[in-house]
Amino acid sequence: MKSVRKAYFSASVTKLITVFAIILILFVVKPLIFPGPETDLSAQSLNVSAPTTGTTMTGVQDGLWKFWSYTGFANFLWGNLVMIIVGLIFIFLAIRFEYEPLLLIPIGTGIIIGNIPFLHGANLQIGIYENGSVLNYLYFGVIKGIYPPLIFLGIGAMTDFSSLISNPKLILLGAAAQLGIFITFLGALILGFYAPEAAAIGIIGGADGPTAIFLSSKLANGINILPNGEVVKNLIGPIAIAAYSYMALVPVIQPPVMRLLTTKKEKLIRMKPPRQVSRQEKILFPVIGLIFTTFIAPSALPLLGFLFFGNILKESGVTKRLALTASNPLIDIVTILIGLTVGASTQADIFLTSQSILIFVLGAFSFIIATAGGVIFAKVMNLFLKPENQINPLIGSAGVSAVPDSARVSQLEGLRVDPTNHLLMHAMAPNVAGVIGSAVAAGILLSFMM
Repeated sequence: MKSVRKAYFSASVTKLITVFAIILILFVVKPLIFPGPETDLSAQSLNVSAPTTGTTMTGVQDGLWKFWSYTGFANFLWGNLVMIIVGLIFIFLAIRFEYEPLLLIPIGTGIIIGNIPFLHGANLQIGIYENGSVLNYLYFGVIKGIYPPLIFLGIGAMTDFSSLISNPKLILLGAAAQLGIFITFLGALILGFYAPEAAAIGIIGGADGPTAIFLSSKLANGINILPNGEVVKNLIGPIAIAAYSYMALVPVIQPPVMRLLTTKKEKLIRMKPPRQVSRQEKILFPVIGLIFTTFIAPSALPLLGFLFFGNILKESGVTKRLALTASNPLIDIVTILIGLTVGASTQADIFLTSQSILIFVLGAFSFIIATAGGVIFAKVMNLFLKPENQINPLIGSAGVSAVPDSARVSQLEGLRVDPTNHLLMHAMAPNVAGVIGSAVAAGILLSFMM
């Protein structure tokens, strides 16, 4: 079976190399087929005319030249090839290693779609930044922050808060993991980003793609005007791609940090089994949580309101159809739309900038700090807890809101040391607390920056 898979993979790689070889050959033979000086096709309109070489070209040649000028080969930029390769890598990681396939496959495909070259200025209405195009209409849900609350509605309808209700002190780990957001915010300011842009970049540390999109659509949207008259940059694409990339790389980034900050003795800590939570508690929690968190950060109402609304649908027991719709078809549809459009927004001439590189570096830094913050705070809490009530610091890393992947990483790291020590149910408490915490943090930043 492995040999068959290996042969299939080798054949796929060969086909991919062949495709790129054909593209390169076309660039070599282009001057031979269409002689004449190069022209700036991006500035041309529908009436594309062939260049002259001292003699009048035939109608067939003129038609061929017009055909060529509309192809992707004629409008190709090397940045497009770079981004297409990135899209292929995303798809490869999703299929080969199953890194968040529900996110990386739509985003990777979107990156490829967004970097297919075409003749700008010809009013083709196909690019994501061209008014009237299908992609532009779909992208409206990103730039106006429509999709993230719908994602939160589905998350709420899928989430069981029982582990958090049974051990409320673990919510502190979800709060501690938000440390990465505020430290990265300061780092972005030092690197020269404006305050609204820095706030949007910092939220990457929460490892929450929808929250990152929501905040960047409000603060770093390329529209808001600063007091000094400058316009903020449109950083929605880089921030969203960074946030979702690090969500997918949770199993790669978090374990080294967790191992570095914990001793073997700490990894072996066994926590008490969570107590049984009553139905009444499950119903009251989202109602109380909705009121309490939105009073603290009213700006996060679109996210927290939909999150707790989805959970009320689930726990009430009388709206099963609505809960099922929110947790399955609705969230799947929105995931497809948000992944595809965010990927398509990475058009090479807009995405490949020095700011994008800095955002990815800051995002990685933010995620590492968030992971470390949760682990370290769990160790601090243990200083004040009785031995029988101590917390395994490994679950502190689940304070980031990559649900449920970061909780799974805590489980796997615990099993690596002690195959009988199951931490998943305990880790889900800071994990869902991290979802709430990142939304509250986004609301606080939004309140100060708007």
